[in-house]
Amino acid sequence: MSDRTDAEPTAEADAPYVFDVTGMDCADCARSVERAVWHLPHVERATVNFASGTLTVGRRDPRGSDDDLVRSVNAAVDRAGYTAALRGESGRRVTATTPWWRHRKLIPATVGAALWFAGFTVGQLTELDWLEVALFAAAIVLGGHQIIRAGVAALQARRIDMNVLMTVSVIGAAILREWSEGALVVVLFSVGTTLQAITFDRTRNAIRSLLDLTPQEARVVRDGVETTVAANSLEPGDLVRVRPGERLPADGEVVEGFSAIDQAPITGESMAVEREAGDEVFAGTLNGSGVLDIRVTKRSSQSMLASIVHLVEEAQASRAPSQQLVDRFAAVYTPIVVALAAVIALAGGALAGDWDTWVYRALVLLVIACPCALVISTPVSIVSAVGAASRAGILVKGGAALEGAGRAKVVAFDKTGTLTLGRPAVTAVVPYGDHGEQDLVRIAAAVEQGSEHPLARAVVARALYDDVPIPAAPGFSAIPGRGARASVDGAEIVVGSERLMLESGLQGGARRWLADVTLAEAAQGRSVLAVGTSSGDLYGAIVIADKIRPRAREALGALRRVGVERLVVLTGDRQEVAERIAAEVGVDEVRAELLPDEKAAVVADLRKRYGPVAMVGDGINDAPALAAADVGIAMGVAGSDVALESADLALMRDDLEATSRLFGLSRRTVAIIRQNVTLSLITKLLALLLGVFGFVSLWIAVLADVGTSVVVTLNGLRLARVEQRVGQPVPREERRAEDADRPLAAD
Repeated sequence: MSDRTDAEPTAEADAPYVFDVTGMDCADCARSVERAVWHLPHVERATVNFASGTLTVGRRDPRGSDDDLVRSVNAAVDRAGYTAALRGESGRRVTATTPWWRHRKLIPATVGAALWFAGFTVGQLTELDWLEVALFAAAIVLGGHQIIRAGVAALQARRIDMNVLMTVSVIGAAILREWSEGALVVVLFSVGTTLQAITFDRTRNAIRSLLDLTPQEARVVRDGVETTVAANSLEPGDLVRVRPGERLPADGEVVEGFSAIDQAPITGESMAVEREAGDEVFAGTLNGSGVLDIRVTKRSSQSMLASIVHLVEEAQASRAPSQQLVDRFAAVYTPIVVALAAVIALAGGALAGDWDTWVYRALVLLVIACPCALVISTPVSIVSAVGAASRAGILVKGGAALEGAGRAKVVAFDKTGTLTLGRPAVTAVVPYGDHGEQDLVRIAAAVEQGSEHPLARAVVARALYDDVPIPAAPGFSAIPGRGARASVDGAEIVVGSERLMLESGLQGGARRWLADVTLAEAAQGRSVLAVGTSSGDLYGAIVIADKIRPRAREALGALRRVGVERLVVLTGDRQEVAERIAAEVGVDEVRAELLPDEKAAVVADLRKRYGPVAMVGDGINDAPALAAADVGIAMGVAGSDVALESADLALMRDDLEATSRLFGLSRRTVAIIRQNVTLSLITKLLALLLGVFGFVSLWIAVLADVGTSVVVTLNGLRLARVEQRVGQPVPREERRAEDADRPLAAD
């Protein structure tokens, strides 16, 4: 890197320009592009993100022309053998994705292969040696001109990358009159790197294409009149109208209308969710059959979708611990092998007097010196896994977090809002006397429909869910700290605490019955609402508690199956409540009545006793514990910018079962990285050993290098297949219940 590597941008520097770069197939290519652009006179700084295939450029002179900067960057990248395209506003690509059959590396590789085959055929069937040599030379020049050009650009940037090593090897083969082998080296290398480049570009485009889901135009409603404007010109406060089958142009809140929306780009859900007035919606999601009027809340560049794409690309670029180790090894390995090649050529040729043989062996070692397969063994797996996770609604903030989850021995869970739904819900309806369950719910809901208390909302939600008609209840009044009263069917009904019923004159067996129910349920951490008349007649009781998430036990069982050894609940709630939840979901250990800092201390203790710890919480209330854990996982953060920025890993929706998919993906990622690194090392070391003693030819060395690179790439891309969540659409009434306030007792 030049002496400007650590330079800070000047105060006058403009906002950075972001280019999509195609054709890069290894980290060496990225570094060569970075150096080629860095030395341009108009450039203050240049950073290439190999994993996402992007180049970020800061301009040195803010008064300069944008067009001049873009042209100079495009030319520099082109000289290095690659293609750059400037991104437009909101991160949208200016140019469409190039089909694989039109990839700029494919044509030279195909031409080179055809010329080599023609030369080989001429050599086998005729005695025209000059034509055979001419065809092989043409294969080298036409099929390898991009390799040579990239090698020259790397040398100009004072770097020795794989293109330099390959160019030297091919030129050396030509000097030694090994025209067939030199041409075959070019063909094999071109074909292999083309396959890698196409594969990487397709993987990168899978994430970049998310931005293209946002429509370019939007219908803005002003004074009742629709006007079509550019989507990236929308400002917070604008009212936009989205018709059936259209994608939403911006993040916002539904003002009017009702529809089912496909939110897969944000949450990974496979089924549409119903949205109505007051609900939050996201840019890039697909509207169903209804017309929606939406109030814009964010500019297009700040949308949830744009934030996700940005964070995913940053995660794909992050260096996992295993990659850092591999990079350090490669940084030492390559110069050692290059030096060994020079020693073999000079010493072997001088001592044996057979310069051709020893120079040839040195050229073989130069090819073996390319650490391409080893270097890409980790990033290709990280890129693939992070992309797959994001499509499933799991946001991974970096390779280190992904590897860390794969090594976790213990998973600790917050209780409220994580193992439970985090809001009060009716768990039991217990009539007294001759009253039925539905009648009890009907009467209680009639009174509570006028209240905003969380327990009251839970009762109303139960009535809506059971399709129980709720009658009018005039004369509603709240009784602070006790409950509420209203007139239902001509009788004054009270709904509230045991104390309220006692104050209403409850006596005898009904009083003892209510006391027993209240005591039993309180021991389990549940609340009881008594329902009766203001004159002391008891109708029954409604039991309310924070409900365990559906399939929570199955989700935790799946975690055990993917290799997690211990499951722990951390909560600020009472011990008996925590133990009840733990028994129902099946965990190994309960730590209750904890303050936030005490949760962090427990996490440290678990790490000391069992090994690496992952913590799953809501991303805000559990911040100390999430920070103390080896990996912090925030759950249900769709729409939460703070949680997105703070978590190591984030589940975009409240789906506890996604944790098992996350840990399974992480463990598969770690396993595939180990496979790739092991294969690369064994292949390199074996080729190095055989090459020193002359048992490996140039084309075999190239085949081993490029073949291994292709194998590790394809092996890493297996991670792109991740199980998608198959869910059911959430009914509007049930969703209303899910929107109830959280219980007052904080976890």
